[in-house]
Amino acid sequence: MTTAENHSTGGAGLTNNEFLTFTLGKEEYGIDILKVQEIRGYDSVTTIANTPSFIKGVINLRGTIVPIVDLRIKFNMSTIEYDQFTVVIILNLGKRIVGIVVDSVSDVLTLNADQIHPAPNLSSALDTRYIIGLGTVADHMLILVDIEKLMSSAEMALTDEVVAG
Repeated sequence: MTTAENHSTGGAGLTNNEFLTFTLGKEEYGIDILKVQEIRGYDSVTTIANTPSFIKGVINLRGTIVPIVDLRIKFNMSTIEYDQFTVVIILNLGKRIVGIVVDSVSDVLTLNADQIHPAPNLSSALDTRYIIGLGTVADHMLILVDIEKLMSSAEMALTDEVVAG
């Protein structure tokens, strides 16, 4: 296991880590670059009946059926029309390939431990279970998401392990 896979300590114990940054609305997020398989433009998806609203459907990616999750809907943000900047980040989460729809991809940033701060303790109404911490880059903050923990959570219903557990 690499250090990039063990983020649960917030900033403590981390060495330099690379994050793919993307935007949702006015906020910028970062996910572990080691989880990213590829970045694609948004194409139409095949919708599946009786799935949560944040699961847009599935695509066939070179013979693999990949569920596509709209993070705007998952994070209870306003929906927008998809445009030429809308992208799908294909994630390789070990046993599962999943796509996430984001507004745009920004950059790949390397953050060292002193640039990563623990997620603040906010009200219980705000779910911070999937936030590794906050990254500081120049004059702005980056919300660092544990994308594997988010995508394998029970409410996502994307992995067999969750169904069995």
